[in-house]
Amino acid sequence: MIAASRGVTLKSLAMELSRKTGQDYSYNSLLGKLNRESLSLKEAQIIAQILNYKLEFKDQYNAL
Repeated sequence: MIAASRGVTLKSLAMELSRKTGQDYSYNSLLGKLNRESLSLKEAQIIAQILNYKLEFKDQYNAL
């Protein structure tokens, strides 16, 4: 959903993820990881970077 809002297809996201990691990602493998909810934290961080987002952890009890 975030990728689509940035005008990025899953196919192009998979290609950029492959370029940045040196691992082979395809549209189908990325879609499978998303559907199975098996994306690693490192993969999520790289995807966020590609889409110009950042991941951050916030304390849900002490949020101001």
